[in-house]
Amino acid sequence: MFSSRYLATFEDRCVYWQKSLAAIAEVVQLLAEVQRSWSFLENLFIGSDEVKKELPEESEKFVGIDKEVKTILKEGEKTKIAITFCNQNNVF
Repeated sequence: MFSSRYLATFEDRCVYWQKSLAAIAEVVQLLAEVQRSWSFLENLFIGSDEVKKELPEESEKFVGIDKEVKTILKEGEKTKIAITFCNQNNVF
């Protein structure tokens, strides 16, 4: 679309969609990274009593982060529209 000679007519729309789709791609990539890390860290900090005893501050911090991430994901589930969810300020 950006190479079209008719870009001036649709430039605002093209820029909007380019930014929106880039935000969606970035959020999906971040969520995949979080999911990979989470599956490992959750077992350590929430499932292991030994780690909780050895690293109490880090375990407590992880529990807080866990709640925050789950809140963001629940908001995404409630929104159900990727473009709306991914273009919010608090998602990143």
